[in-house]
Amino acid sequence: MIVLEKLNVKAMMKNHKLVRAIGNASWAKLVTMLLYKCEWYDKQLIQIAPYYTSQICAHCGKNNHRLGLNKSEWLSVREWDCPSCGTHLDRDVNAAQNILARGLA
Repeated sequence: MIVLEKLNVKAMMKNHKLVRAIGNASWAKLVTMLLYKCEWYDKQLIQIAPYYTSQICAHCGKNNHRLGLNKSEWLSVREWDCPSCGTHLDRDVNAAQNILARGLA
């Protein structure tokens, strides 16, 4: 089983600062190849909505609401401490754990 965020690549391409990097990454092509391979080997590819995956503590499940920061400020935060349980979290690892948990649910 493979679990991915269902990213809105079309909307992401509207950001003129990221358009080249996003285009070069060929996210849609990767997902297409993964779908093909999963069908070939009788495996599952699950795509989940990307909402709040980095903001919800994977340990206790509480939403930190970007720690009171606006969206652009939150994107620069790489590590944070959960205000509810005190767990120190890496934003990317935390998001990956939340994505997996949603996919398994």
